[in-house]
Amino acid sequence: KRSSDEHTAREREMNQYGGQQSSDGRHDDDAALTEFLASLMDYTPTIPDELVEHYLGKSGFQCPDVRLIRLVAVATQKFISEVATEALHHCKARQSSVVKDKRDKQQKDKRL
Repeated sequence: KRSSDEHTAREREMNQYGGQQSSDGRHDDDAALTEFLASLMDYTPTIPDELVEHYLGKSGFQCPDVRLIRLVAVATQKFISEVATEALHHCKARQSSVVKDKRDKQQKDKRL
């Protein structure tokens, strides 16, 4: 009896927070997550695992799972990429308002 009550409570909680209703949906999500984590083992991120482990260790986080270390590396890489892209767009927008003729613009684009 208690197991079915817990199951019903879990379904209500999932519905309340917009989660999956069916067990098939949860199974699909679990399978996708498992596949993604397995793919991290084959991927070599730009930021080395040792560097990520060092900074995670400095913050007090210890984890022997390489997949989690690589997940943090990929998230960090994405964050840095987005910041650099936004900085480039900002720089181009700022320079385009200052450029007076086409020749100067071509020279400045090469510099970026």
